[in-house]
Amino acid sequence: MDQIPLDKIEGSVGRYSDFDQEFRLKGIGNEERLASLTKAMQEGRNLPPISLYQIKEKYYVVDGHHRVTVARKLKQESIKAKILELIPSDDSEENRLYLEKIDFRDTFGIPKIIDFTEPGQSEFLIEQIEMHRQFLTDNTKKQVPIKEAGTDWYRTIYLPLKTIIKNSGLLRSFPGRTMDDLYLYISTQQWQRDSKRQYGIGVDKLIPRNMEAFRRKVAREENTGYPEMKRDIIIFVLINVDGTQEQRLIDKLFVLPEVVELHSVHGSIDLVVKAILTRDILTSDAEVISQFTHSSLRCMKGIRSTQTLIPGLSLVKPQ
Repeated sequence: MDQIPLDKIEGSVGRYSDFDQEFRLKGIGNEERLASLTKAMQEGRNLPPISLYQIKEKYYVVDGHHRVTVARKLKQESIKAKILELIPSDDSEENRLYLEKIDFRDTFGIPKIIDFTEPGQSEFLIEQIEMHRQFLTDNTKKQVPIKEAGTDWYRTIYLPLKTIIKNSGLLRSFPGRTMDDLYLYISTQQWQRDSKRQYGIGVDKLIPRNMEAFRRKVAREENTGYPEMKRDIIIFVLINVDGTQEQRLIDKLFVLPEVVELHSVHGSIDLVVKAILTRDILTSDAEVISQFTHSSLRCMKGIRSTQTLIPGLSLVKPQ
């Protein structure tokens, strides 16, 4: 039995003529039945689960149409259901990928499908589980069953890292990819591939190079949301401008969200800007700074040149 998101329920089996796409009854319907179910759900009574067919990531109601109708009306997010999973039989690449994902889920006792988008990626996850199984076996001095290792890996390693990735908002930079694609990329780079990385140096502090060290680190975290994969970069930008454009540029620069201070100065430099930039762990400081100076500053008409200073040691007196 599972809690199924209502927005994943796509249609009905056998009663498609009675309900519309929003699971509203067509015609008059059984108002007394709906009223009774509404009261029961509002009072939190334990109703029997609905029955669903599952085809890939979509669900179709076999029994429980009225309960779905009422749950949607009450704006619930999910509903208790029994699943009968149907797998398409045609030998397409899409279906082979789906079969790979459910085979991994069932073999290792994972409660949900891990949604990678390229075939063959489960090999890296299997390697992680085998590594974790060996660690557990060494520590307990007894052979750990593979499903036990899989469920422990899912709970203590996979979910924490996926939560960190989700909190970072990193997925917005990778259209067409899933959170699990990023989990695979980051985890394999950190734990399974001895390769030089191009992204920021702060990653090793957040996600240690050893998988079990990462597990111990998140186990010590009091905040169950886990830390986010972002950090701030403070920069100062010295700007020379066309004198006739100075006031206009001051107004435009100061409204930039990254700019926290702006000073007009006398001498060889016209303006000094203090900005705070934010980067994720896959991006280097240089990339973020270059993106800001080229896309936000140098494209402004009237700016002649810029020079960026990155502070090393910073001492700030309390106010």
